[in-house]
Amino acid sequence: MTRKIFSLLLAAAMLLCLCSCAARPGGEETRTVTDSCGRSVSVPVKIERVAPSGSVAQLMLLTLAPELLVGLSNMPDAAQLEYLPDGIDKLPVFGQFYGGKSNLNMESLISADPQIIIDLGEKKKSAGEDMDSVQEQTGIPTVFIQADLDSAADAYRSLGDLLGCPEKAEKIASYIEATVAYAAEKRELIAPEDRISVMYAVGESGLNCNARGSMQADVIELIGAENAVVVPENELSAKSGGNTISMEQLYVFAPDCIIFNAEGAYDAVSGDKTWQELEAIKEGRYYETPSLPYNWMSNPPSVNRILGIWWLGNLLYPEIYDYDIYEKVTEFYSLFYGRELSREQVSAMLERSTFKNG
Repeated sequence: MTRKIFSLLLAAAMLLCLCSCAARPGGEETRTVTDSCGRSVSVPVKIERVAPSGSVAQLMLLTLAPELLVGLSNMPDAAQLEYLPDGIDKLPVFGQFYGGKSNLNMESLISADPQIIIDLGEKKKSAGEDMDSVQEQTGIPTVFIQADLDSAADAYRSLGDLLGCPEKAEKIASYIEATVAYAAEKRELIAPEDRISVMYAVGESGLNCNARGSMQADVIELIGAENAVVVPENELSAKSGGNTISMEQLYVFAPDCIIFNAEGAYDAVSGDKTWQELEAIKEGRYYETPSLPYNWMSNPPSVNRILGIWWLGNLLYPEIYDYDIYEKVTEFYSLFYGRELSREQVSAMLERSTFKNG
């Protein structure tokens, strides 16, 4: 059995292992699906109004079925909206549904009248309890689909089945699988002594880092580089802000290359004497992560990282990841966001990374 067939069967089993022809009091036909937490949830057979529970769910739904969204967890800014489907800025904002940053606007949610709430992302121990809590609080069927980098393709297949758009979902899922497989193939060509050590710095100071083992920095090792920042496992932060280190620690880590997030320390380090002590800064081996409409490395840690694989691989190992980066970026935006980019737009995105010395 091929991997694609197996994945299709797995996705179908996850969300369709139980079916029914029951009807709600209003006459809406329903079926029972089983989500990634093993919860059985009664949902409408035909789903036309969806609410995302948070940023990862919002991003993935924007790439697959933006026409079904009746609201957002957060409103993208003007620069992001330029690359997202039209009309998104007209939707209401519901806020974050659960967790420490929960700020759910119940009035806005009720007014939008979604048929289902969908949560996507890393499966945490509390995921089932969180979904039950949201469903009890809102009275709206709530489904969780695991969608970390390893399961992103199957997550799209499950979403496509749930929302009635399996063909588009399969195109995206196949693209994700092909990208990850390509990176695995190229990674094997990089000898241990040739692996570039990378620091992924976030925040204005540049000293907040997504360390080795962080989901926020997994693109680094996936493409065959090494994360230069190592902290004790029990101190590793899974948050986008990462772990804070000192300049003294940074001198010890001595990364070959530094990647700053957008609106971070990229502009400041070239004129800072303490940063100039680092070979990576002195030699100009520091870059800024492209971030439109979302950061290509993380934040949120979702399918934006698939583009990050193509970008970072080509940036660090151009002789191995040998392709036209313009073509890869435009292909991604066309498939995921339905946007056809000009060469000028791609150049602007990469002017602080791939083309910084061009």
